[in-house]
Amino acid sequence: MLIEEMVTEDFIKLEEKYGAHNYHPLDVVIDRAEGVWVYDVDGNKYLDCLAAYSAVNQGHCHPRIIKVLKEQAERVTLTSRAFRNNQLPFLYKELSELTGYEISLPMNSGAEAVETALKAARKWGYKIKKVEPDKAEIITCINNFAGRTITIVGFSTEAQYKDGFGPFTPGFQSIPYGNADALEKAITKNTVAFVIEPIQGEGGVIVPPEGYLKKAYEICKKNNVLFIADEIQSGLGRSGKLFAFEYEGIRPDVVIIGKALSGGCYPVSAVLSDKEVLGVFNAGDHGSTFGGNPLGAAIARKSLKVLI
Repeated sequence: MLIEEMVTEDFIKLEEKYGAHNYHPLDVVIDRAEGVWVYDVDGNKYLDCLAAYSAVNQGHCHPRIIKVLKEQAERVTLTSRAFRNNQLPFLYKELSELTGYEISLPMNSGAEAVETALKAARKWGYKIKKVEPDKAEIITCINNFAGRTITIVGFSTEAQYKDGFGPFTPGFQSIPYGNADALEKAITKNTVAFVIEPIQGEGGVIVPPEGYLKKAYEICKKNNVLFIADEIQSGLGRSGKLFAFEYEGIRPDVVIIGKALSGGCYPVSAVLSDKEVLGVFNAGDHGSTFGGNPLGAAIARKSLKVLI
């Protein structure tokens, strides 16, 4: 059967037969999309309010982003970081000028960016804060969602995400979201970071009490603990500002971004911080074959310009 002759049920049967069942999506098979609209294989039109969990904040197939994707794809897509390329330096510069952070570290998926931030926080704790080796602690919030890696699901409080995947990475403690007193009580001499979504996106859209982020930030500053804002879903325009933390007038030590950085076209993520934190990485400490590749960098640059 030709793909043009297939209807929704045909695609579903094919997917169910040959695909791993780690998702249970709606039985809508998308064929094309433009702006806020998506169209299924049967010709139905839908308003996409999900926006790929914020990955297409610019709208589907934005013409300016697609144009850059095509142009860069015809020049060079991947060099690996064994070589330099002429797109990544400009992405670094534009991210710094836009956000005010001194440096950034690009990856691909949001989960990779979270892992990068966790590694940076631990190494900062040992090298700068002088925490005893292998004793670093990181505080997270109940009902957090940061990705699906072993480490990340290990500090999730959703039972299904952990079922069958242990043992998990130690060194994490979860506290109630929106409770500044709980944060203050959880901090010890070994605490290196507090990781928080300024707006939680798991199981609903959870906005913290007014003043909470600022209070939590002040507690972290007082105790020499890194305040890490996971803005992968809430950032890059989704809340009405560039970052959701801006509503509280704070400047996190580390900001994690992804999703809309891609314009919905190609996986791109990044960790933003100053040299004191990301400067703990030396050559060979961390990396990715695709992280910082010229195609991703070119797309991210245009995706940011479209948002602005």
